[in-house]
Amino acid sequence: MGSSRTTVVVAAGAVWFLLCTAVLGGFAAIATLGGALAGGCGGDGGTGGGSQQIGPRSWSAEQTGNAQTIVEIAVARALPRRAAAIAVATAIVESQLNNVTYGDADSLGLFQQRPSQGWGSPATILNPALSTATFYDRLVQVPGWPTLPAGVAEQAVQRSAFPERYAPAEPPAAALVERFWKGPDNPPPPTDTAPAPGGDAAAQAAAFATLGCADQGGSSIPLSPEDLDRHHMPPGFTLPADPQQRAAVSYVISKIGAPYVWGAKGPDAFDCSGLMLAAWASAGVPIPAGTVSQKNAGTPVGSLSQLAPGDLLLTPGSLGSPSNPRHVGMYVGHGVVVDAYDSSTGVIVSPLSKWTPQIVTIRHIAGPPGEPAPPPSALAAGAPR
Repeated sequence: MGSSRTTVVVAAGAVWFLLCTAVLGGFAAIATLGGALAGGCGGDGGTGGGSQQIGPRSWSAEQTGNAQTIVEIAVARALPRRAAAIAVATAIVESQLNNVTYGDADSLGLFQQRPSQGWGSPATILNPALSTATFYDRLVQVPGWPTLPAGVAEQAVQRSAFPERYAPAEPPAAALVERFWKGPDNPPPPTDTAPAPGGDAAAQAAAFATLGCADQGGSSIPLSPEDLDRHHMPPGFTLPADPQQRAAVSYVISKIGAPYVWGAKGPDAFDCSGLMLAAWASAGVPIPAGTVSQKNAGTPVGSLSQLAPGDLLLTPGSLGSPSNPRHVGMYVGHGVVVDAYDSSTGVIVSPLSKWTPQIVTIRHIAGPPGEPAPPPSALAAGAPR
Protein backbone atom coordinates (compact mmCIF):
# COMPACT_ATOMS: atom_id res chain seq x y z
CA MET A 1 0.00 0.00 0.00
CA GLY A 2 2.75 2.46 0.94
CA SER A 3 4.65 1.69 -2.23
CA SER A 4 1.68 2.32 -4.49
CA ARG A 5 0.83 5.54 -2.63
CA THR A 6 4.41 6.75 -3.19
CA THR A 7 4.12 5.85 -6.85
CA VAL A 8 0.92 7.91 -7.19
CA VAL A 9 2.52 10.91 -5.48
CA VAL A 10 5.58 10.72 -7.70
CA ALA A 11 3.43 10.38 -10.81
CA ALA A 12 1.29 13.35 -9.80
CA GLY A 13 4.39 15.41 -9.17
CA ALA A 14 5.73 14.52 -12.58
CA VAL A 15 2.48 15.55 -14.26
CA TRP A 16 2.45 18.84 -12.32
CA PHE A 17 6.04 19.55 -13.39
CA LEU A 18 5.26 18.84 -17.05
CA LEU A 19 2.17 21.05 -16.98
CA CYS A 20 4.05 23.93 -15.38
CA THR A 21 6.86 23.56 -17.90
CA ALA A 22 4.39 23.60 -20.78
CA VAL A 23 2.53 26.63 -19.44
CA LEU A 24 5.68 28.59 -18.74
CA GLY A 25 7.05 27.58 -22.10
CA GLY A 26 3.86 28.87 -23.71
CA PHE A 27 4.19 32.18 -21.86
CA ALA A 28 7.78 32.46 -23.02
CA ALA A 29 6.73 31.76 -26.60
CA ILE A 30 4.02 34.43 -26.44
CA ALA A 31 6.46 36.99 -25.05
CA THR A 32 9.09 36.06 -27.65
CA LEU A 33 6.57 36.51 -30.44
CA GLY A 34 5.49 39.91 -29.13
CA GLY A 35 2.16 38.66 -27.84
CA ALA A 36 0.02 39.79 -24.94
CA LEU A 37 2.74 39.44 -22.35
CA ALA A 38 5.43 41.23 -24.31
CA GLY A 39 6.45 44.34 -22.39
CA GLY A 40 3.97 43.55 -19.64
CA CYS A 41 6.31 42.55 -16.83
CA GLY A 42 8.69 45.32 -17.79
CA GLY A 43 5.85 47.66 -17.01
CA ASP A 44 6.25 50.11 -19.88
CA GLY A 45 3.75 48.73 -22.42
CA GLY A 46 3.56 51.35 -25.13
CA THR A 47 4.16 51.40 -28.86
CA GLY A 48 5.01 47.92 -30.10
CA GLY A 49 4.56 46.37 -26.64
CA GLY A 50 7.30 47.99 -24.57
CA SER A 51 11.06 48.17 -24.90
CA GLN A 52 12.20 46.89 -28.28
CA GLN A 53 15.17 46.70 -30.59
CA ILE A 54 14.85 48.95 -33.64
CA GLY A 55 17.93 49.31 -35.79
CA PRO A 56 21.17 49.46 -33.80
CA ARG A 57 19.56 50.33 -30.46
CA SER A 58 16.95 49.26 -27.93
CA TRP A 59 14.30 51.89 -27.18
CA SER A 60 11.81 52.27 -24.32
CA ALA A 61 8.08 52.69 -24.80
CA GLU A 62 8.34 56.45 -24.21
CA GLN A 63 11.12 56.77 -26.77
CA THR A 64 9.30 54.78 -29.44
CA GLY A 65 6.06 56.60 -28.72
CA ASN A 66 7.74 59.98 -29.18
CA ALA A 67 9.48 58.79 -32.35
CA GLN A 68 6.14 57.65 -33.71
CA THR A 69 4.62 61.06 -32.97
CA ILE A 70 7.44 62.83 -34.82
CA VAL A 71 7.10 60.53 -37.83
CA GLU A 72 3.31 60.69 -38.01
CA ILE A 73 3.31 64.49 -37.97
CA ALA A 74 5.71 64.48 -40.94
CA VAL A 75 3.35 62.11 -42.75
CA ALA A 76 0.33 64.29 -41.90
CA ARG A 77 2.11 67.39 -43.19
CA ALA A 78 3.11 65.58 -46.41
CA LEU A 79 6.79 66.15 -45.67
CA PRO A 80 9.38 63.70 -47.02
CA ARG A 81 10.87 60.96 -44.87
CA ARG A 82 14.06 63.02 -44.76
CA ALA A 83 12.27 65.58 -42.57
CA ALA A 84 11.26 62.88 -40.10
CA ALA A 85 14.79 61.49 -39.98
CA ILE A 86 16.21 64.96 -39.28
CA ALA A 87 13.66 65.60 -36.53
CA VAL A 88 14.12 62.20 -34.88
CA ALA A 89 17.93 62.54 -35.02
CA THR A 90 17.63 65.95 -33.36
CA ALA A 91 15.44 64.56 -30.58
CA ILE A 92 17.86 61.66 -30.03
CA VAL A 93 20.73 64.10 -29.51
CA GLU A 94 18.80 66.65 -27.47
CA SER A 95 16.78 64.40 -25.14
CA GLN A 96 17.32 60.76 -26.10
CA LEU A 97 13.69 60.93 -27.30
CA ASN A 98 12.40 61.57 -23.77
CA ASN A 99 10.05 64.47 -23.11
CA VAL A 100 12.14 65.88 -20.28
CA THR A 101 11.12 68.81 -18.10
CA TYR A 102 14.65 70.13 -17.66
CA GLY A 103 17.73 71.08 -19.67
CA ASP A 104 20.44 73.68 -20.12
CA ALA A 105 19.21 77.15 -19.12
CA ASP A 106 15.45 77.05 -19.85
CA SER A 107 15.60 74.24 -22.44
CA LEU A 108 12.73 71.75 -22.30
CA GLY A 109 11.17 68.80 -24.05
CA LEU A 110 12.13 66.49 -26.88
CA PHE A 111 14.07 69.11 -28.82
CA GLN A 112 15.31 71.13 -25.83
CA GLN A 113 13.54 74.20 -27.13
CA ARG A 114 13.75 77.39 -25.10
CA PRO A 115 10.82 79.65 -24.22
CA SER A 116 13.22 82.57 -23.95
CA GLN A 117 14.32 82.04 -27.55
CA GLY A 118 10.85 82.21 -29.06
CA TRP A 119 10.04 78.50 -29.26
CA GLY A 120 6.75 78.90 -27.37
CA SER A 121 5.50 78.58 -23.82
CA PRO A 122 6.69 75.71 -21.59
CA ALA A 123 3.29 74.04 -22.05
CA THR A 124 3.67 74.16 -25.83
CA ILE A 125 7.26 72.90 -25.77
CA LEU A 126 6.36 70.03 -23.45
CA ASN A 127 3.60 68.88 -25.81
CA PRO A 128 5.43 66.46 -28.17
CA ALA A 129 3.08 67.12 -31.09
CA LEU A 130 3.29 70.91 -30.79
CA SER A 131 7.06 70.98 -30.29
CA THR A 132 7.47 68.71 -33.32
CA ALA A 133 5.26 70.98 -35.42
CA THR A 134 7.38 73.97 -34.38
CA PHE A 135 10.56 72.09 -35.31
CA TYR A 136 9.18 71.34 -38.77
CA ASP A 137 8.05 74.95 -39.19
CA ARG A 138 11.65 76.07 -38.78
CA LEU A 139 13.20 73.19 -40.70
CA VAL A 140 11.30 73.93 -43.91
CA GLN A 141 12.62 77.50 -43.81
CA VAL A 142 16.22 76.26 -44.13
CA PRO A 143 17.28 76.65 -47.79
CA GLY A 144 17.89 73.30 -49.46
CA TRP A 145 17.31 71.35 -46.24
CA PRO A 146 16.30 68.03 -47.91
CA THR A 147 19.70 67.64 -49.59
CA LEU A 148 22.04 69.02 -46.93
CA PRO A 149 24.71 66.62 -45.55
CA ALA A 150 23.94 64.64 -42.41
CA GLY A 151 23.75 66.85 -39.35
CA VAL A 152 23.75 70.17 -41.20
CA ALA A 153 19.98 70.76 -41.30
CA GLU A 154 19.69 69.84 -37.61
CA GLN A 155 22.31 72.40 -36.71
CA ALA A 156 20.69 75.07 -38.88
CA VAL A 157 17.51 74.70 -36.81
CA GLN A 158 19.00 74.10 -33.37
CA ARG A 159 22.21 76.20 -33.43
CA SER A 160 23.84 73.86 -30.95
CA ALA A 161 27.23 74.34 -29.31
CA PHE A 162 27.94 70.72 -30.30
CA PRO A 163 26.95 70.40 -33.99
CA GLU A 164 29.09 67.30 -34.49
CA ARG A 165 26.63 65.22 -32.46
CA TYR A 166 23.80 65.26 -35.00
CA ALA A 167 25.22 63.29 -37.93
CA PRO A 168 25.96 60.09 -35.90
CA ALA A 169 22.33 60.09 -34.73
CA GLU A 170 20.95 59.83 -38.25
CA PRO A 171 21.38 56.02 -38.72
CA PRO A 172 19.33 55.12 -35.60
CA ALA A 173 16.87 57.87 -36.54
CA ALA A 174 16.46 56.38 -40.01
CA ALA A 175 15.68 52.98 -38.47
CA LEU A 176 12.96 54.51 -36.29
CA VAL A 177 11.48 56.35 -39.26
CA GLU A 178 11.47 53.10 -41.25
CA ARG A 179 9.60 51.42 -38.40
CA PHE A 180 6.84 54.03 -38.08
CA TRP A 181 6.47 55.60 -41.53
CA LYS A 182 3.15 54.81 -43.26
CA GLY A 183 2.70 55.03 -47.00
CA PRO A 184 5.04 56.16 -49.76
CA ASP A 185 7.64 58.88 -49.42
CA ASN A 186 6.62 62.45 -50.20
CA PRO A 187 8.51 64.85 -52.46
CA PRO A 188 10.14 67.90 -50.85
CA PRO A 189 7.59 70.72 -50.55
CA PRO A 190 7.92 73.54 -53.07
CA THR A 191 9.22 76.80 -51.71
CA ASP A 192 6.03 78.66 -52.73
CA THR A 193 2.96 76.50 -52.07
CA ALA A 194 -0.56 77.44 -53.15
CA PRO A 195 -3.60 75.28 -52.44
CA ALA A 196 -5.59 73.73 -55.25
CA PRO A 197 -9.32 73.28 -54.60
CA GLY A 198 -10.28 69.62 -54.73
CA GLY A 199 -6.64 68.54 -54.86
CA ASP A 200 -5.33 65.40 -53.25
CA ALA A 201 -5.41 65.41 -49.45
CA ALA A 202 -1.70 64.90 -48.88
CA ALA A 203 -0.79 67.78 -51.19
CA GLN A 204 -3.33 70.03 -49.47
CA ALA A 205 -1.84 69.23 -46.07
CA ALA A 206 1.42 70.93 -47.04
CA ALA A 207 -0.44 73.83 -48.63
CA PHE A 208 -2.74 74.44 -45.65
CA ALA A 209 0.25 74.63 -43.32
CA THR A 210 1.49 77.81 -45.04
CA LEU A 211 -1.77 79.76 -45.06
CA GLY A 212 -3.39 82.25 -42.76
CA CYS A 213 -7.11 82.42 -42.07
CA ALA A 214 -9.72 85.09 -42.69
CA ASP A 215 -11.94 84.86 -39.62
CA GLN A 216 -15.54 84.77 -40.73
CA GLY A 217 -18.47 86.22 -38.85
CA GLY A 218 -16.67 88.71 -36.62
CA SER A 219 -13.45 90.45 -35.71
CA SER A 220 -10.19 88.55 -35.55
CA ILE A 221 -9.20 86.90 -32.27
CA PRO A 222 -5.61 85.72 -32.85
CA LEU A 223 -4.96 82.65 -30.78
CA SER A 224 -2.01 80.40 -30.09
CA PRO A 225 -2.21 77.03 -28.29
CA GLU A 226 -1.06 78.49 -24.99
CA ASP A 227 -3.67 81.29 -25.08
CA LEU A 228 -6.80 79.16 -25.09
CA ASP A 229 -8.63 77.46 -22.23
CA ARG A 230 -9.69 74.11 -23.68
CA HIS A 231 -12.96 74.09 -21.74
CA HIS A 232 -14.15 77.67 -22.37
CA MET A 233 -14.74 79.82 -25.43
CA PRO A 234 -12.52 82.91 -25.66
CA PRO A 235 -13.89 86.31 -24.53
CA GLY A 236 -15.51 88.27 -27.30
CA PHE A 237 -16.54 85.23 -29.34
CA THR A 238 -19.65 85.83 -31.47
CA LEU A 239 -21.85 83.28 -33.22
CA PRO A 240 -22.25 83.33 -37.01
CA ALA A 241 -25.23 85.17 -38.49
CA ASP A 242 -26.41 82.41 -40.84
CA PRO A 243 -29.19 80.41 -39.07
CA GLN A 244 -27.92 76.94 -40.01
CA GLN A 245 -24.29 77.70 -39.18
CA ARG A 246 -25.40 79.40 -35.97
CA ALA A 247 -27.37 76.31 -34.88
CA ALA A 248 -24.55 73.86 -35.60
CA VAL A 249 -21.92 76.05 -33.92
CA SER A 250 -24.16 76.69 -30.91
CA TYR A 251 -24.66 72.95 -30.49
CA VAL A 252 -20.96 72.01 -30.40
CA ILE A 253 -20.21 74.91 -28.06
CA SER A 254 -22.96 73.71 -25.72
CA LYS A 255 -21.26 70.31 -25.53
CA ILE A 256 -17.82 71.56 -24.43
CA GLY A 257 -16.78 69.41 -21.49
CA ALA A 258 -19.01 66.46 -22.48
CA PRO A 259 -17.26 63.06 -22.29
CA TYR A 260 -15.75 61.27 -25.25
CA VAL A 261 -17.10 57.75 -25.83
CA TRP A 262 -16.15 55.87 -28.96
CA GLY A 263 -19.18 55.43 -31.22
CA ALA A 264 -21.38 57.81 -29.17
CA LYS A 265 -23.59 60.29 -31.02
CA GLY A 266 -25.05 62.20 -28.06
CA PRO A 267 -26.83 63.73 -26.44
CA ASP A 268 -24.55 63.36 -23.41
CA ALA A 269 -21.38 61.77 -24.88
CA PHE A 270 -19.76 61.80 -28.31
CA ASP A 271 -16.93 60.61 -30.42
CA CYS A 272 -15.47 63.08 -32.93
CA SER A 273 -17.71 62.27 -35.90
CA GLY A 274 -20.73 61.72 -33.66
CA LEU A 275 -20.45 65.31 -32.42
CA MET A 276 -20.38 66.63 -36.00
CA LEU A 277 -23.40 64.47 -36.91
CA ALA A 278 -25.43 65.68 -33.93
CA ALA A 279 -24.45 69.33 -34.42
CA TRP A 280 -25.58 69.51 -38.03
CA ALA A 281 -28.68 67.44 -37.24
CA SER A 282 -29.63 70.15 -34.73
CA ALA A 283 -29.48 72.60 -37.65
CA GLY A 284 -31.71 70.36 -39.79
CA VAL A 285 -28.84 69.37 -42.08
CA PRO A 286 -28.15 65.62 -42.42
CA ILE A 287 -24.56 64.47 -42.84
CA PRO A 288 -23.25 60.89 -42.83
CA ALA A 289 -21.83 59.19 -39.74
CA GLY A 290 -18.13 58.41 -39.37
CA THR A 291 -15.05 60.21 -40.64
CA VAL A 292 -14.75 57.73 -43.53
CA SER A 293 -17.97 59.24 -44.94
CA GLN A 294 -17.69 62.76 -43.52
CA LYS A 295 -14.51 63.34 -45.52
CA ASN A 296 -16.84 63.47 -48.56
CA ALA A 297 -19.74 65.38 -46.93
CA GLY A 298 -20.83 68.72 -48.34
CA THR A 299 -18.40 70.43 -50.70
CA PRO A 300 -14.60 70.75 -50.56
CA VAL A 301 -12.92 73.93 -49.32
CA GLY A 302 -9.75 74.81 -51.15
CA SER A 303 -7.84 76.70 -48.47
CA LEU A 304 -7.89 77.93 -44.90
CA SER A 305 -8.46 81.45 -46.22
CA GLN A 306 -11.98 80.34 -47.24
CA LEU A 307 -13.11 78.76 -43.98
CA ALA A 308 -16.65 79.36 -42.78
CA PRO A 309 -18.21 78.54 -39.40
CA GLY A 310 -19.44 74.96 -39.30
CA ASP A 311 -16.83 73.64 -41.74
CA LEU A 312 -15.45 70.21 -40.88
CA LEU A 313 -11.67 69.91 -40.46
CA LEU A 314 -10.31 66.38 -40.92
CA THR A 315 -6.89 65.13 -39.81
CA PRO A 316 -5.24 61.69 -39.78
CA GLY A 317 -5.64 61.39 -36.00
CA SER A 318 -3.93 58.46 -34.28
CA LEU A 319 -5.37 55.76 -36.54
CA GLY A 320 -5.56 57.27 -40.02
CA SER A 321 -3.47 58.79 -42.77
CA PRO A 322 -3.62 61.87 -45.04
CA SER A 323 -5.72 59.90 -47.54
CA ASN A 324 -7.83 58.26 -44.82
CA PRO A 325 -8.44 60.88 -42.10
CA ARG A 326 -9.84 59.47 -38.87
CA HIS A 327 -10.41 62.59 -36.75
CA VAL A 328 -12.70 65.54 -37.30
CA GLY A 329 -13.48 68.84 -35.60
CA MET A 330 -15.65 71.86 -36.39
CA TYR A 331 -14.34 75.33 -37.17
CA VAL A 332 -16.64 77.66 -35.25
CA GLY A 333 -15.16 81.00 -36.34
CA HIS A 334 -12.62 83.46 -34.91
CA GLY A 335 -9.76 80.98 -35.26
CA VAL A 336 -11.38 78.43 -32.92
CA VAL A 337 -12.07 74.69 -33.37
CA VAL A 338 -14.27 72.44 -31.20
CA ASP A 339 -13.92 68.65 -31.25
CA ALA A 340 -14.46 65.51 -29.20
CA TYR A 341 -10.79 64.77 -28.66
CA ASP A 342 -10.30 61.63 -26.56
CA SER A 343 -11.52 59.79 -23.46
CA SER A 344 -9.26 61.77 -21.13
CA THR A 345 -10.32 65.25 -22.32
CA GLY A 346 -13.75 64.95 -23.94
CA VAL A 347 -15.12 67.83 -26.02
CA ILE A 348 -12.62 70.68 -26.04
CA VAL A 349 -11.74 74.02 -27.61
CA SER A 350 -8.53 74.43 -29.63
CA PRO A 351 -6.96 77.22 -31.66
CA LEU A 352 -6.99 76.70 -35.41
CA SER A 353 -3.20 77.16 -35.38
CA LYS A 354 -2.87 73.86 -33.53
CA TRP A 355 -4.86 72.06 -36.22
CA THR A 356 -3.29 73.72 -39.25
CA PRO A 357 -0.22 71.45 -39.62
CA GLN A 358 -2.40 68.33 -39.62
CA ILE A 359 -5.45 69.27 -41.72
CA VAL A 360 -5.81 67.14 -44.85
CA THR A 361 -9.43 67.83 -45.85
CA ILE A 362 -11.94 70.64 -45.24
CA ARG A 363 -15.65 70.19 -45.98
CA HIS A 364 -18.25 72.96 -46.18
CA ILE A 365 -21.66 71.68 -45.06
CA ALA A 366 -24.19 74.52 -45.24
CA GLY A 367 -24.64 78.27 -45.13
CA PRO A 368 -22.59 80.87 -46.99
CA PRO A 369 -19.06 79.79 -47.88
CA GLY A 370 -16.08 81.62 -46.47
CA GLU A 371 -14.64 84.58 -48.29
CA PRO A 372 -11.01 84.70 -49.40
CA ALA A 373 -8.81 86.80 -47.14
CA PRO A 374 -8.42 90.43 -48.27
CA PRO A 375 -4.97 91.46 -49.51
CA PRO A 376 -2.53 92.73 -46.84
CA SER A 377 -2.74 96.26 -48.24
CA ALA A 378 -6.49 96.34 -47.58
CA LEU A 379 -5.97 95.16 -44.02
CA ALA A 380 -3.29 97.79 -43.48
CA ALA A 381 -5.69 100.47 -44.69
CA GLY A 382 -8.23 99.42 -42.09
CA ALA A 383 -10.71 97.88 -44.53
CA PRO A 384 -13.43 95.82 -42.84
CA ARG A 385 -12.88 92.08 -42.70
